[in-house]
Amino acid sequence: MQKRLKGKIVVITGASSGIGEAMAHLYSQMGAKVVLGARSEEKLSLLSQTIRSEGGEVEYVVTDVTKKEECKRLVERAVEVFGGIDVMICNAGISMRALFDDVEMKVLHRVMDVNFWGAAYCAKYALPYLQASKGSLVGISSVAGLHGLPGRTGYSASKFAMTGLFETIRVENIKKGLHVMIACPGFTASNVRYSALMADGSAQGATPREENRMMTAEEVARIVAKGIVKRKRLCLMEAEGRATHFVKKLAPALLDRLFYWVMSREPDSPFK
Repeated sequence: MQKRLKGKIVVITGASSGIGEAMAHLYSQMGAKVVLGARSEEKLSLLSQTIRSEGGEVEYVVTDVTKKEECKRLVERAVEVFGGIDVMICNAGISMRALFDDVEMKVLHRVMDVNFWGAAYCAKYALPYLQASKGSLVGISSVAGLHGLPGRTGYSASKFAMTGLFETIRVENIKKGLHVMIACPGFTASNVRYSALMADGSAQGATPREENRMMTAEEVARIVAKGIVKRKRLCLMEAEGRATHFVKKLAPALLDRLFYWVMSREPDSPFK
């Protein structure tokens, strides 16, 4: 796997923390040239310094993925510095936690702007370079992108939308050698849940789930790397995701009830 990523130019959004940060570290250690996008210049600068101190090649661009001009600049900088793009990983994301009955529509718009439009902008501008390199377009989705996740309406909607976009891009590029992968981690120990939006748009501030029972960001980064090397279409990472994908085909109504039961047992569940 390391040999297959060595020398590859990998662009990662949402790279300043969580899964994106873990990818930046791991892929640079594998010899990839990483180009990092996120909103925090301070975090990007510190991360880049660390990668360079370890002998890695890195560039960063302060990027708010809801702004298409900044997504374009991220892509252009990767091409300017390293000469092209081999892998575009659309990882930037935000979650939410509220019933559709209660959530303000501005919250759904915000989640869609980051999770769907951010991925669409980056995919659009990176596409010509990925076609030229016969590279990989990767969307970091979720189990919530496989089946509607109660209490996460906007989040599920955004991940379903990204999946539909990327699958269509895959079909349109069948004869061009483009690899498109949807990666679906389960619940992951990262700060995305701390910044999850509540019904009124305020940040959740604390996760109701036990961090020590979740996947780590480093585990997700390794699995995504394997999926890129093997050019997988769908990357399911743990038993929950595989079961969701399987049961939905055979017993979708049962899966509805299971999801309701699991999510209603969360501490401070909006169902109660």
